[in-house]
Amino acid sequence: MTATRNSSLSRRIGLWALALGLSLASAASQAAPGGEESRTNRAFSYQNDKLPEGPWSVHLVKIDRDNTDYELHSMLANGAVTGMTTLSEQVKALPPALGRPMAAINGDFYFTSPRAYNGDPQGLQIIEGELVSGPTEHACFWIDSARQPKTGLVQSLFRATWPHGSTTPLGLNEERTGDGAVLYTPRMGSTTGTKSGGREFVLEAVETNKWSPLRVGVKIKARVREIREAGDTALTADIMVLSLGPQLLVDAPIVKVGDELQLSTATVPDLEGTEMAIGGGPRLVVDGKPMSGWKSPNQRHPRTALGWNDDFIFLMSVDGRQAGHSVGMSFQEMADYFIKTGCTHAVNLDGGGSASMWLLGQVISSPSEGQERPVANGLVVLKKPKREVPQQN
Repeated sequence: MTATRNSSLSRRIGLWALALGLSLASAASQAAPGGEESRTNRAFSYQNDKLPEGPWSVHLVKIDRDNTDYELHSMLANGAVTGMTTLSEQVKALPPALGRPMAAINGDFYFTSPRAYNGDPQGLQIIEGELVSGPTEHACFWIDSARQPKTGLVQSLFRATWPHGSTTPLGLNEERTGDGAVLYTPRMGSTTGTKSGGREFVLEAVETNKWSPLRVGVKIKARVREIREAGDTALTADIMVLSLGPQLLVDAPIVKVGDELQLSTATVPDLEGTEMAIGGGPRLVVDGKPMSGWKSPNQRHPRTALGWNDDFIFLMSVDGRQAGHSVGMSFQEMADYFIKTGCTHAVNLDGGGSASMWLLGQVISSPSEGQERPVANGLVVLKKPKREVPQQN
């Protein structure tokens, strides 16, 4: 009991210090209008909205869309599709060259079995332009090549075109079923994780400038370096592996070492040029109106979500399953909250025990399990480093 009280006291002190720091920054911006603190204050802010009708404790980060110093990036646990780490650990692992992490929330739902694919994100993910996970029937969030936030269903048209012209639909960095075909990139991990019984084509680049990292909305040529009848092929930085399930081998095309094939990562809508994307769902608000038809629309749980309008992007985490503090929100309640905040669009992310928000060095939300849960991926707000202007002699 003593350890629990001490931990709770430490957390209260930490939150008080953080709130004081944000208050001082706000005061500084008011004392020096037009200065950097003022711009920073408009570009990035945090509030803890405590509403008695739940009761609810809502953590809200607001980012000014016009300020290009701040960017949203997606993160991946351990830098690989498989495995999970806490949100704090994902932030800590970010390369310093990307900028200063300001705030983060957990991201997509994920698979927890079998072990070889534990932590595989459920849907689309793009990290700094690299396609690491393909879309499914669930909603996605992305920022397009024109820096516009988007949400919706994305259809995968991923295909392999064989030397003789036939095509095979592809999954990406996921469990391969007996009748499926999956393309594995080095982002998967050290091996494909597949079982024996299928066939795996080890592929190398034909045009090295288009090979790596794999991007969405492109067509690339690949050459067969090796053909393996066993699974669990090792993945290295210079190859990809195309794995066919045993049921596909009945009508599999005849391919030999040295043959070339084409890989396509096309989608509908076309996401070519997209630098950041993450899966989630369902959508909550579209064009200023709440969606409908949600599964279990009235169940209250801890939630993570994001919304936006023409001026701002909002990252939200709602504490839940904590009587007297915050009971969590339903989809309808979240949609209503986003609309009152002024959002015209909003989408749900993973919730429950995964729901958490990190802010300026620590977790600011109150996770329902009493501590952070390891998750597959997340979203982080980065303040980009300032570029030094070369001095002229």
